[in-house]
Amino acid sequence: MTVPAGERGTTTVAPRAVRRIAERAAAEALPDGGSVLRGSAGVRGTSARISVGVRLPYPVRADEAARRIRERAAARTAALTGLSVPRAEVRVDALSAGPAPVVPEAAEATPGPDGGRPGARIRAERRVPAAVLAAVGAVACGLVLADVVAVRFGDAPAGWRTAMLDWAATHGPADSAVRIGGAVAALAGAWLLGCALLPGLRRRLRMAAPGPEVRAALDREAAARILRERALGVPGVVRARVTVRRRRAGVRAGVGYGDPAEVRAEAVRVLGAALPELGLARPPALRVRVRREAGLPPEPEKSEEPVESVESVPVSVERPEAAGRADAVTGQSAAGGSDAAVDGAPGARDARDSLRDGGEA
Repeated sequence: MTVPAGERGTTTVAPRAVRRIAERAAAEALPDGGSVLRGSAGVRGTSARISVGVRLPYPVRADEAARRIRERAAARTAALTGLSVPRAEVRVDALSAGPAPVVPEAAEATPGPDGGRPGARIRAERRVPAAVLAAVGAVACGLVLADVVAVRFGDAPAGWRTAMLDWAATHGPADSAVRIGGAVAALAGAWLLGCALLPGLRRRLRMAAPGPEVRAALDREAAARILRERALGVPGVVRARVTVRRRRAGVRAGVGYGDPAEVRAEAVRVLGAALPELGLARPPALRVRVRREAGLPPEPEKSEEPVESVESVPVSVERPEAAGRADAVTGQSAAGGSDAAVDGAPGARDARDSLRDGGEA
């Protein structure tokens, strides 16, 4: 017996269940050391949209890891819920230091059919402006609709509507209030047009993607953190401050020891090799400045003066027997008798004569 389609019932998968499935599926494709931070899901009819934020270990190819996570989350969510997943988003919200994962050579990204050019930029969702505009429009339309319905049922028009109409009838374009209101409306319209046309997300740098349908971006703070770690690994650098912009990366390094010129050359070499590893579509220009840290002693200069040899240093040797004999005969101390201190000096011959006479006596 076949039951009609209208009597079979319906199966509804809640967005919360879809979110949990997407988070678990994304965790299955994470590299070692990664974790799922948060996720969201929306269900409309037979389709679902999922978004997952993850933490990846450093260093790792963020674009390839995000692509694997996105494909795994979309496939598993569609298979377990029966819903189609036309759009799945993966956000790399944080990086964690850990051992470098082993990436096989075959997993390297290959250029897309368009020559490896990156796809379209990731556009901001503009949730706050959209919510504010929708709320203001809903309130205004609701008030006008309620007043029109009340008038249709025989009630008098609302006082705020009649007052607004009377005020507009008595004020023309030359009034200051009308001009100020027009300027505010023009600014609000320009702001809304900018939100609709400009891509936004100025804090993210566009990354090169292996295919035209893949879009990836790297946060500026994450790029600056990576470059700072590389700069601190240069011998002689004890402090580093890195600022990354869309077209330029500035590094200010403090040198604790070594020649600043040599430290700067090594820092330029190391950071220049680190920029392509970020995987950016347009690597920023590198600018490195170094200076010796305050409070640290300067490097001692090497002395080129020859060291005096031991043979050239005058050394005087005194016989204890002769000194004792002279003290016993003359009754003078070695410190007090300058004539007997050095043989050959004035008075030394008289001392010898006195010794001879004392011996004969």
